[in-house]
Amino acid sequence: MNKNIIKITSLEKSFNLRKILDNVSFDIKQGERIGIVGYNGTGKTTLANIITGKLSPDKGFIEKSSDLQIGYLSQSIDYQSSELLSTEGDLLQHSSELGLKKVFEWKENRLNHLSGGEKLKLALSNVWASNPGFLILDEPTNHLDFKGIEWLVEELKKFKGPVMIISHDRHFLDETVTRIFEIENTKINFYKGNYSDYQKEKQHRKETHLHHFEVQQRKKEEIETQMGQLTSWSEKAHRISTKQGRDFGNKEYHRAKAKNRDKQVKSKMKRLQNELEKNQIDKPLEETKVKFQFDTKGNRGKRIIEAKGLTKSFPGRSLFLDSHFYINHRERIGLLGENGCGKTTLIKMILGESSNSGGELWISDSLKIAYLSQDVDNLPSDKTALEALGFIDRENSLRARTLFANLGLKEQLITKPIGTLSLGERTRVKLVDMLMKEYDVLILDEPTNHLDLPSREQLEKTLDEFNGTIITVSHDYYFLNKLCDKLLVFENQRIKRLEITPKEYLNKEIVEPTDNKEALMVIENRIATILGELSMIDQKDSKYMQLDREFNELLKQKRKLI
Repeated sequence: MNKNIIKITSLEKSFNLRKILDNVSFDIKQGERIGIVGYNGTGKTTLANIITGKLSPDKGFIEKSSDLQIGYLSQSIDYQSSELLSTEGDLLQHSSELGLKKVFEWKENRLNHLSGGEKLKLALSNVWASNPGFLILDEPTNHLDFKGIEWLVEELKKFKGPVMIISHDRHFLDETVTRIFEIENTKINFYKGNYSDYQKEKQHRKETHLHHFEVQQRKKEEIETQMGQLTSWSEKAHRISTKQGRDFGNKEYHRAKAKNRDKQVKSKMKRLQNELEKNQIDKPLEETKVKFQFDTKGNRGKRIIEAKGLTKSFPGRSLFLDSHFYINHRERIGLLGENGCGKTTLIKMILGESSNSGGELWISDSLKIAYLSQDVDNLPSDKTALEALGFIDRENSLRARTLFANLGLKEQLITKPIGTLSLGERTRVKLVDMLMKEYDVLILDEPTNHLDLPSREQLEKTLDEFNGTIITVSHDYYFLNKLCDKLLVFENQRIKRLEITPKEYLNKEIVEPTDNKEALMVIENRIATILGELSMIDQKDSKYMQLDREFNELLKQKRKLI
């Protein structure tokens, strides 16, 4: 049996009189893989900081070995280059596997201008190189490309110690964890399995809870109906017993009957109270409904963006060369490629914030573009959300407040300085800014970063109803597959358009022949098979026509290769 690495008992933590964690207890055993989920602001990162010792609990105990080395990847990746390279050891190997092959050759200036993905990769490598006995990873897939996520999944399989993962990445949780801790209303609910298992079990528990609550309510109504009937009879008996008249015996009979009814009412009331005290079942909490609403202007012409021979270079470094692609109105385009390949640079070029080094990038003049960047720190920290977005008049202010409420930002949060808000809360502020505008194109750079799971799922549904064009960069596998059916892929310093889904592209089997000789062999083998089948089939058979068409197509391919 695996031994306990950490034991938490009766943990409590409050901030500004608001209780975050209340009487929380659990064990973490050797080799466990635990996913921490819950709405933003429920205390996920607070719990991680308490376990690492960065925060002290108000009450409760944490038992762990004094020599336990905890590797902690925090949600913020705002590290200095000196911090990132403080542990050389195995850092070179890990950073190389994450696609940063020349990290130790980088000059100080390069290290101080890292992209979000590069910072996160180096931070992850730093955590790994410290040889931890226990890992806590807070949103580890934010800014990681698919290659990086794949690397992390495989490395976690090799790691012997326990791992705690705070994440809103459903695919990553499905691939890595075997237990889910859901923080909800200051408590922790425990589930076995990965994220998909958790969703099914949570729904089952909710339905069971609702059933028991309804049974209790029916029983309560039945007893209350009986008490009402007895009270009515008692009142009638009291009235008869107090009427003027000479029939003393009849009055005494009704007086005794009234007293008996009163006793029965009191007895049933006591029984109901005892039952509720012992087995009180509260009504299941309604889940917060997150709503997004989008408005778009009139129809546009079909083609809205087109690149011809597009090139972007920096001194000593080329991102992409001689690339041709187009984007049509109402298309859902996913940008795919490794970190540093130029996805965010292309977005900046579309927005007019960066110029091309060669070729042409045509963008329709009539477009109104809304942009959600992955940088949520560029809002004025000293202003409230309403002040920062400039919604002062009554109509816009009311609409903005409604949107904030739908996104889970309560009144007390939108009247606080933005600097006091979490990353997820700041993302919501930027989303409200977008929702208040009319636009034709949405450009989303990691839109689900810092959003909790209910918000991610609602955003997917709403974007599906959006009538304009969507261009998105995302490492959220679920999000990208639900949204996009076409791709701009950054490969070998080229941008190419593919008419396939992200799933088809990312899970494709490498079956392309390495040279013409091998390709010819494949085609000739198939031709021989078809000729054999044609010789056995009547020409009137429908399959004959199908095989004949395939035979002619293969002959064309063969001629091209020759």
